[in-house]
Amino acid sequence: MRDLATEFEAERGRLLAVAYRMLGSRSEAEDAVQETWLRYAGALADPAARAEVDHLGAWLTTTCARICLDVLRSARVRREAYHGQWLPEPVVAPLDQGPSADGYAPDPAERAVRTDLVGMALQVVLERLGPEQRVAFVLHDVFAVPFSRIADVLGTSEAAARQLASRARRAVNAPDVPRHTANSAEQRRVLAAFVAAAESGELAELVKLLAPDVVLLGDSGGHFPAARHPVVGVDKVARFTLGLFSRAGRYAGTVRSRPVLVDGVLGLHLETVHSDGRPIRLVSAVTVHDGLVTGIFNQLNPEKVAHLPPLGPEDTWPPRW
Repeated sequence: MRDLATEFEAERGRLLAVAYRMLGSRSEAEDAVQETWLRYAGALADPAARAEVDHLGAWLTTTCARICLDVLRSARVRREAYHGQWLPEPVVAPLDQGPSADGYAPDPAERAVRTDLVGMALQVVLERLGPEQRVAFVLHDVFAVPFSRIADVLGTSEAAARQLASRARRAVNAPDVPRHTANSAEQRRVLAAFVAAAESGELAELVKLLAPDVVLLGDSGGHFPAARHPVVGVDKVARFTLGLFSRAGRYAGTVRSRPVLVDGVLGLHLETVHSDGRPIRLVSAVTVHDGLVTGIFNQLNPEKVAHLPPLGPEDTWPPRW
């Protein structure tokens, strides 16, 4: 069992990345990986059975993907009953963390390298897909799993698996999906300018930084006031943002902030207080394309950010870039 545990731990990080991209939930991903371990320990405890598995990583990925597929099929009803807008639990990492900080597999050979296949925008659009489409897309386009193995996961033909991934790809690349193609330097420049413009209270300055079809989504899980539907368009997003910054400004002495990576994209981890005195912990991710903000994703559901470490007195507002 010690050998089995050692082998499994070497794969755990990649399995968590796969499960999170499929499920959009940190807790559900961890549960899926734990279930994968139980099935692994049960099926391959016999040395003879273990010897029949040539590629353990492939076996574990297939098992984990099947578990995630079952979860996705049951999750749709829960999503439909969710209070307000739904956003995934963010994967938050320090800016100086290594290349696996975005929640993907650490080995570049195991993942796609397209810049626009990172960030919360991808997780949001994945919610539009059916379970089978989502599994096919994530496994192939994000983690470069061959269609022959994906077909095995889905219990279908290789041609059908290709078609599922193709349909998912069209949805991910639909015109209304926020684009994100900026490198880290451009992200930092645009986000810093965005914060400065919002702080100034000048509508015209903020508008200059927003794409025509910019969208803003906020998930409070019903714990705090939040827009029940996406805010779309330059003027609406700009005015909504200025309103948020205006209210936050009343509690400027209590605002703490830290630039972080949110699902591999530059964002902010903030802490402040609500008008009723309750603490608010917020993770905001921003997508950038052609020097303009295309999407703003605010996660303030306490249940989805509870795992984050608290900010300290050095994490002042405005953020230090």
